[in-house]
Amino acid sequence: MSPLGTLRRMRAIAGTPLLLVAFLARLPVSMVLIGTLTLVTAEAGGVAAGGLVSGAIALGETVGGPVLARLADRRGQRTVVLAASLVDAALITALVAGVLAGLPLPVLALLAAAAGLCMPQIGPLARSRWIAIASRRPAAERERSVAAALSVEGVLDESGFVIGPALVGLLALTVGPAAAVLGAAVLIGVFGAAFALHPTALPGTPDAPAADRVARIGLVVLAVPMFCQGAFFGGTSTGVTAFAEQAGRADLSGLLYAVMGVSSAVAGLLMASVPASVPLTARLRLAALGLTAGTLPLFWAGGAVPLAAAMLVLGCFIGPHIVTLFGLAERAAPAARLGQAMAVITSALILGQALGSMSAGALADRFGPEGAFAVSAAAATAALVVAGGAVRSRWYGRRAPAPA
Repeated sequence: MSPLGTLRRMRAIAGTPLLLVAFLARLPVSMVLIGTLTLVTAEAGGVAAGGLVSGAIALGETVGGPVLARLADRRGQRTVVLAASLVDAALITALVAGVLAGLPLPVLALLAAAAGLCMPQIGPLARSRWIAIASRRPAAERERSVAAALSVEGVLDESGFVIGPALVGLLALTVGPAAAVLGAAVLIGVFGAAFALHPTALPGTPDAPAADRVARIGLVVLAVPMFCQGAFFGGTSTGVTAFAEQAGRADLSGLLYAVMGVSSAVAGLLMASVPASVPLTARLRLAALGLTAGTLPLFWAGGAVPLAAAMLVLGCFIGPHIVTLFGLAERAAPAARLGQAMAVITSALILGQALGSMSAGALADRFGPEGAFAVSAAAATAALVVAGGAVRSRWYGRRAPAPA
């Protein structure tokens, strides 16, 4: 199945309006992190302050994401996502007002952590929604439909992490850093509410058996390579930025990173075409191997063109790695806890990206771009070790069809 065929299949499953709403509702996740970093750095007079407040958002979402998703699994997506979207939009607006008013840094960090705690889990809950819808299709189409849903979701997430920072940069340049963060608050309030109120919102299962625990070994193990994937993102984005600044072309950093996003999106969509006879565990190992090998050319790139070529090749393994991890999570999680399971995996990605960016920034200051790329290489290697040595096929059996 071609990338366009995957998109057509997903459109038939979910509908174009819902896909658009789900994308715009998750776009603010990256916008808030990058926008807050930019705003606090500009207003509070230091990158350290900006990193602290932005890190508080990431930490809050890491803790609050699984809790909100669990509430949505039990009480239904409509009420939980609607309340979280409106409260989070208000908290982000209050954070901007606090920054502009010059509130003390600890107060800003607390506001930021609260905003992270209440961040509506659009990505994880959209995945659980698509999987439930796709699983109701005829048996002959069920597995390909679930694969298409996970592939498109991976692309939507990655597109958000590419487009979000670009949109922040555009708004910060033309209007101001505060406008970028307020724009994210508007997107969360409007499109988060639209996602919550859509007729496909899952109703929840308050009477789920107590045995349906999300802490299953097959799911817990997957959080490690997803954390590594996040650290890889943090190291790579920091390394590309440091490379562009060292070359005197800081404006190229976004373009170089976008090259990786394009190839990753195409490769992620193609994952829906892989025959079902190829086990997900084998796909994970191959993707992690390619990711590890693909980091090596980053150290050898002597100019923008070689680095762009290396990023293009590297992206071919990122999409498959992420899509496969979510595919395995879908099989490992209890049906009644699917949203929470996806949120746990996503939280690992966000935490890994935050910590990866912090460590890569310190190494880039001391050793240049190669120091940041070392974080990428170490994270990819760790993901390969876990995929090859800890992930077991017996933990990921096929899920039974969802009830209508």
